[in-house]
Amino acid sequence: MFKVRRSAAKVRVVVGMSGGVDSSLAAALLLKKGYEVIGVTFRMWPKEECGSSLGRACCNLESVTRARVVSEQLKIPYYVLDFSEEFRKKVIDYFCQEYLRGHTPNPCVICNEKIKFGKLLEKARSLGAAAVATGHYANVIYSRHKKRYLLKEGRDKKRDQTYFLFSLSQDQLRQAIFPLGDLTKENVRETAKRLKLFTYDTPSSQDVCFIYDKKYGEYIRKKTGVDIKRGDIVNLRGRTIGQHKGIPFYTIGQRRGLGVAYKEPLYVVRIDVRNNRIVVGTKSDVLKGSLIAEKVNWISIDPPSRPLKVSAKIRYNHKKASAVLSRGGNGNVKVEFDHPQEAPTPGQAVVFYDRDIVIGGGWIKEST
Repeated sequence: MFKVRRSAAKVRVVVGMSGGVDSSLAAALLLKKGYEVIGVTFRMWPKEECGSSLGRACCNLESVTRARVVSEQLKIPYYVLDFSEEFRKKVIDYFCQEYLRGHTPNPCVICNEKIKFGKLLEKARSLGAAAVATGHYANVIYSRHKKRYLLKEGRDKKRDQTYFLFSLSQDQLRQAIFPLGDLTKENVRETAKRLKLFTYDTPSSQDVCFIYDKKYGEYIRKKTGVDIKRGDIVNLRGRTIGQHKGIPFYTIGQRRGLGVAYKEPLYVVRIDVRNNRIVVGTKSDVLKGSLIAEKVNWISIDPPSRPLKVSAKIRYNHKKASAVLSRGGNGNVKVEFDHPQEAPTPGQAVVFYDRDIVIGGGWIKEST
């Protein structure tokens, strides 16, 4: 179980409650440990979209109702906060613009940094709270030796969410509590059921909470009003072999939905925004030996002055790969893998680990 902070009794904590089992149990465990708990659900979709989503939005009435019921079970104060304007500016606009640039965004990372441990943390302070807690599967520990708060993988490696938290600052980590860090998903459901929490059997949430049908291109067209134009699909020699539906409908490494017949499976190798082209090749063409990362956030160490051996993840479900980091210009980092990796994708995060500790991470700019 997570370690109790000193003098937990009377320490006020705001828990972000989504209406799911993870955040519900996080609130229950904190309460059991003696914290003063306040439950909060934040509405991130505009009101009219929440109302028309037929129960599929992250902030729909059903989710709010579940969170409210659990709060009543636990006898804790509960509030619904409107963060829709901030969410639009910080997360949705970023999501749309990245796809229009030919990048593949990671809105969960931005949401954690800007909303859950940004805007919500501001609100928590105004309520006199010392910390914000969520149902993430991760841990925060303090290293007296390094005089830093460290982000550590959760016990459940299949559910570990440190990848989505790499961009948090020292101040944010200092005020973060992850009660589920030492539990597995099975432990969570069993404990929630034993405590008779209303949400013990709710299904896990989807990856991108604000797009319920995964039609990203159509969503971007609707949100931005941009005329998404069709264009050519070309091979590596520049020969046109098909037509694409529009740049935002594609991502590096994509195989399905290309609509091009070939003697072996084709993959998106490059997105040429300037010429409105999708460049395709075979699987060997998406294997890359290195990448450049920008906007790097170092958590457990100072920026290294010499090459550093790490394990790196280039997407959430990616198995860690051995690599060497070396510093480049403008604060960028070159990541050279021991073995080529499949489809490092501009716009996605690359996160560096020393065993189960997050060293830092950045955003993939390009790969070679």
